[in-house]
Amino acid sequence: MNKMNFLVVKLSFVLFTLHLCKATVRSGPRYPVVLVPGDGGSQLFVKLNKTQSEHWWCEKTTSGYETLWLSISDITPPLIHCFVENMMLIYDNKTRTTHSPEGVHIKTDGFGDTASVEWLDPAWLSHEISAVSYFYHIVQDLVDVGYKRNVSIRGAPFDFRKAPNELGQYYKDLQKLIEDTYVLNNHTKCVVISHSMGNPVFLYFLNHQPQAWKDKYIQSFVSLAGVWAGTTKVLKVYASGDNLDVPIVWPITVRPEQRSVPSSAYLMPHDKFWGPEETLIVTEHRNYTVDDFKDFFHDIDYPNAWQMRLDTQNLTRDLIPPGVHLHCVHGSGLPTLKTLVYGPGMFPDETPEEITEDGDGTVNMRSLLACTGWKGKQKYPVDHKVLPNAEHNKILSDERARDYIVKVALGQL
Repeated sequence: MNKMNFLVVKLSFVLFTLHLCKATVRSGPRYPVVLVPGDGGSQLFVKLNKTQSEHWWCEKTTSGYETLWLSISDITPPLIHCFVENMMLIYDNKTRTTHSPEGVHIKTDGFGDTASVEWLDPAWLSHEISAVSYFYHIVQDLVDVGYKRNVSIRGAPFDFRKAPNELGQYYKDLQKLIEDTYVLNNHTKCVVISHSMGNPVFLYFLNHQPQAWKDKYIQSFVSLAGVWAGTTKVLKVYASGDNLDVPIVWPITVRPEQRSVPSSAYLMPHDKFWGPEETLIVTEHRNYTVDDFKDFFHDIDYPNAWQMRLDTQNLTRDLIPPGVHLHCVHGSGLPTLKTLVYGPGMFPDETPEEITEDGDGTVNMRSLLACTGWKGKQKYPVDHKVLPNAEHNKILSDERARDYIVKVALGQL
């Protein structure tokens, strides 16, 4: 056999072996997957019929629904002022709920489809920018082993500005989606994959489902970077704002919207994981701990946030076990905000110095680890996987996390 023929035979053997391996992977169990996004993880669309705007360059009316979150061009000056104006919520102290300003109508789209959670910006031209990808890499990995978008992989977008107490219709839709996906895939139980705030949001759902329902429909729950007990980063959002990692945006510009949403109040540090002796915010005139949030909101002149905190603080505070097989996956080893330090005259409008501790860059380690407290407290296993240096959002494209997810979906873990 000459060298060329030998190489052809060898290549054919390799390709045949790969085909067998792929067939073997696909021949085992394949659990359908439902994706529950986190804060900022769902596309939002807006229709406007306003009579006025604070800024002359902002649209007051639209002919239909247009992209609100995320349109990259709309979060850069000067259009970011329009974005903030439309994204803000108004708190009603009587109903203890929030609503959009008059003439602003916001919705998610494509419930059940993966498109609305694969990319934050639906414009295909933006898909070359990794910053706007969300569940895309995980979805594509599953497609590569035989899954089908919108059939065996489903997306469950929601208005991430809201906390669980305002997601009643979403939870009804989510239950139906899981049940329909179960039926659509030959009565096969579902693997639910959540990210960030999506984890306590889904935990709240599970805590309100009968155990018999969970036993029938849920194979397992994969938690990625779960904000189980809150995060100190939210305190910076309230005080000085967060520029969404857009360098040309002033944090104080987006602060009004960030303060107005109940999800910010929901993600504040829990007093079961931060003690009253731990200083979270240092200012010229006083310091603040978890026991001082009411004073903190008074001092930043945003008392409605305290009302939203009262509405949301006990929704998942007790961390009742989910009652399903849990895979708790998160990063570690990255500097994560522990304490905000404001110099003289800086509080709250200036950017503070930060003292950090271990975490995933967004969520503190103590909050990420809260899931381990369920070990031995439910009939199903709690598997814990730490990925060193996996950043809070980048974990969605981290190959270690993606490989783990494929194995879970294929029943190998």
